[in-house]
Amino acid sequence: MGSFSIWHWLVVLVIVLLIFGTKKLRNIGSDLGGAVKGFKDGMKGDGETEKKPDQLSGTTIDVEVKDKQKS
Repeated sequence: MGSFSIWHWLVVLVIVLLIFGTKKLRNIGSDLGGAVKGFKDGMKGDGETEKKPDQLSGTTIDVEVKDKQKS
C-alpha cells in the first residue's frame, strides 16, 4: 500500500486524459508554465528598479497645482 506500480499510474493517466481531454490539459500546462516564468522574472528583477521614460530622457515636467474651491 506504500507505493503504486507503473500500471496504476498509467491507468490514472488514461482516466485523466479521458475526463479532461488533451486540449484542456495542454492549456493548463501552458498557463502553469507562463505563471512559473513570470514568477522567475519577478524574482530576478526584484533588486532592480525600473526607470521611467522621463528619467531616461532627462526632461523635467513643469506643472502648476491649483486648489479646488468647495461650492
